[in-house]
Amino acid sequence: MGLLTNIVNGLSLGSVYAIIALGYTMVYGIAKMLNFAHGDVIMVGAYVCFCAMSYLGLPPLVGVLLAIVACTVLGIVVEKLAYKPLRNAPSLDVLITAIGVSYFLENAALLIWKSDPKTFPNIVDLPSVVLFDGQLTISAVTIVTILCCVAIAVGLTTFVNKTRMGKAMRACSEDRGAATLMGINVNSTISLTFAIGSGLAAIAGVLMCSAYPTLVPTTGLMPGLKAFVAAVVGGIGSIPGAFIGGIVLGIIEIFAKAYIGTQLADAVVFAVLIVVLLIKPSGILGKTIREKV
Repeated sequence: MGLLTNIVNGLSLGSVYAIIALGYTMVYGIAKMLNFAHGDVIMVGAYVCFCAMSYLGLPPLVGVLLAIVACTVLGIVVEKLAYKPLRNAPSLDVLITAIGVSYFLENAALLIWKSDPKTFPNIVDLPSVVLFDGQLTISAVTIVTILCCVAIAVGLTTFVNKTRMGKAMRACSEDRGAATLMGINVNSTISLTFAIGSGLAAIAGVLMCSAYPTLVPTTGLMPGLKAFVAAVVGGIGSIPGAFIGGIVLGIIEIFAKAYIGTQLADAVVFAVLIVVLLIKPSGILGKTIREKV
């Protein structure tokens, strides 16, 4: 049953990566920028939920909703203050700004919540599922994480392909100038994209800390980087690609920890990124785009 246990754990971890990667791919697909502060939004969401439950005594669902609202507002504010003035700036300027926003959020968290680790409370008070006469136990958090990931991926795909705002997002992704001429408010569309991505980051942060209940200001740093790898592996800009990339990367990491070693697991994850960039730079479901220079 060791193989099945590793697969279930990989699906759980990969689901968290997939949710984070969906936020990355939404922002990149519409705004054509990499928001490297995304991992720190994860951390903020986890802290907001932690404070709501531990200090205010609110129910888990209310804590999660407050985290989503806080991160959604944070995403909009960051986009308006940090990224909107650089809409037509070179990519390097945007990248440096994103790193600056990341450091700002981390140090603000250090000032507010200090550096001592905090134990994240349990948000899923349901019994585990026991299979094969007790040989395989699946925790309720694992089941909720996988189901949330699938629901979010399906919901985002439907939203982008079927709704009017989703079509506006796709139009902005293809050609901002033409979208503006067609009456689409590009700034509002990009703000909405950041809001959705940041809300997803809050969900990912809560689910991640529920499975691994140690919370520090750098909680979202490494998961954010790995989720970026997942987005690239799946094909950044593709919602199904981000979902597949996250699941694949989570399974690879769990199997690497089980059969190679915990210390080398991160190296294996980033080695996958190198291999994908060498063999298929566009990712699993990404499209190769030709540009005239």
